[in-house]
Amino acid sequence: LVIALDVSNSMLAQDIRPDRLTRAKQAISRLIDRLQGDRIGIVIFAGKAYSQLPITSDYGAAKMFLNTISTEIVPVQGTAIADAISLATESFKDEDHGKAIIVITDGENHEGDAVEAAQEAAEAGINVYTIGMGLPEGAPIPVFNSRNQLTGYKKDKQGNAIISRLNETMLQQIAAAGNGKFVLASNRSGGLEQILEEISKLEKAEFETKMFSDYE
Repeated sequence: LVIALDVSNSMLAQDIRPDRLTRAKQAISRLIDRLQGDRIGIVIFAGKAYSQLPITSDYGAAKMFLNTISTEIVPVQGTAIADAISLATESFKDEDHGKAIIVITDGENHEGDAVEAAQEAAEAGINVYTIGMGLPEGAPIPVFNSRNQLTGYKKDKQGNAIISRLNETMLQQIAAAGNGKFVLASNRSGGLEQILEEISKLEKAEFETKMFSDYE
């Protein structure tokens, strides 16, 4: 299971409380608590995609890496969903079974052909699921100072507050192309619970791990 998490500034919008990114991280943390023997990896993306956590069964490490994720972690703004899906696809080994990618994003201002990337993942035997973070009516994007105090909201050239709205149609198209499912997050649910039920139906394969202590 590879989770591709959007860390663009629009994920700071507070239509989902306390904000889209924090709610997504809380949902991922709860997902990690529920995993039993499944391996998990994390890809983060804004204008570019980066591997945050290689696929592992070390859930303690997964939580530690999850806690470090913020919008400052990626230098280029944007929403490169296609890059994130491609990078997540490359993270799997060919012999892996029951492979799934979960894209968590508001889907706004996306670059590249994410639908095509999802189709390529599906052809490689990987199901692509999408979770829409944000409400259809949208919300302004907050701006914080160095002390993490709210100083206002992002504005366009005319001085009007920019409203970040969920691109639901595009996320539905990505999930359809990737033989997956689209789920809309809300203030009651982060959406991961429904997708985990779908993923649990996928074919599983056994693998072996070894634990060892290393002393100096």
